[in-house]
Amino acid sequence: MKFIHTADWHLGKLVHGVYMTNEQRSLLHQFVTLVEEEKPDAVIIAGDLYDRSVPSTDAVELLEETLYKINVELQTPILAISGNHDSAERLSFGSSWYRHSDLHIHGKMEDCFKPVQLNGVNFYLIPYAEPGIIREWFDDRTVTSHDDAMKRIVNEIEATLNPNEPNVFVGHAFVLGGKTSDSERTLSVGGSGCVSADNFAPFSYTALGHLHSPDAIRHEKIRYSGSLMKYSFSEVNQRKSVSIIEMNNNGFFEIEERILQPEQDMREITGFIDELLDPSFYQSQKLDDYLKVVLLDEGALIDPVNKLREVYPNILHLEKKIDQTDLRKKYEFFSSNERKSELELFKEFYGEMTTREFTDKKHHLIAEMIDHVKQGVNK
Repeated sequence: MKFIHTADWHLGKLVHGVYMTNEQRSLLHQFVTLVEEEKPDAVIIAGDLYDRSVPSTDAVELLEETLYKINVELQTPILAISGNHDSAERLSFGSSWYRHSDLHIHGKMEDCFKPVQLNGVNFYLIPYAEPGIIREWFDDRTVTSHDDAMKRIVNEIEATLNPNEPNVFVGHAFVLGGKTSDSERTLSVGGSGCVSADNFAPFSYTALGHLHSPDAIRHEKIRYSGSLMKYSFSEVNQRKSVSIIEMNNNGFFEIEERILQPEQDMREITGFIDELLDPSFYQSQKLDDYLKVVLLDEGALIDPVNKLREVYPNILHLEKKIDQTDLRKKYEFFSSNERKSELELFKEFYGEMTTREFTDKKHHLIAEMIDHVKQGVNK
């Protein structure tokens, strides 16, 4: 049995004001080509097909186009679930007849405890659900956290699970110890959004979505595929891939990764503005990538972002590097200044701004001006 594990497409994603739909379309074309070459027995999509519960028209059309190519044109079964970004109701539309062409999309809890059986492997498709939904579904008041909910779900599955057959769990969750990035929506405050890896012990392989790195967790039987592409600058050093799983009748498997390469990458560059605008530097760069620029220049700069965009058109974020030592000095300076008089503060300011001596004449002149202002305020 060969299947491809992917997740977190986030179709319709908006990053720093720019829709990523065109990049997503390019990557999904690569993905469809991979499916055509590998001829897997199934494709797993472990949640967050869309980026929001009410997706854009472009996102809906791109998903329809992609699923049609895989499921109808390539006649490959698809096993998909809703994630925390999806609308379970919208994603479940038509699922009762989709399954007749082996397009299995589970958005609700109905029928999710009955496995989809393909080539001797049992796939349990468990959509993302808040603990409150699981609590009401089972009428179990003890379910108060995501971990409680996952335990209750797995207990229900174990009641009919055949341990002598390969069993694959498809879910969307934050496994305790996983590494996060800025683009993942928090499931709940504190640690109550985490689930224990022990919950998935009954399964030969657990195909997860939610965390965006394929290295988010190291476990022999639990794996995140990672997101389709980079969705924040905290992910610039992550590779983006899909996992190809080959599993035998005993549930043992091997994993092969395939890298998806976007036409426009998301990168970070750092330097002084004159260096970044020097042809000797930028001629070696891929100029149309989506960029975060960190400037090392001190002091004010006049319209730096538009100057840089003349060379790098897709700057999404610009910031100046903060020197922590300098920041601490400024904090100490302002903290100590709370106890200084206006005249003392001006004297220090004068010394910071000029190289000239603060003479007695200047001292008396500024003192008179401060007194004059105070008298005017107090009238």
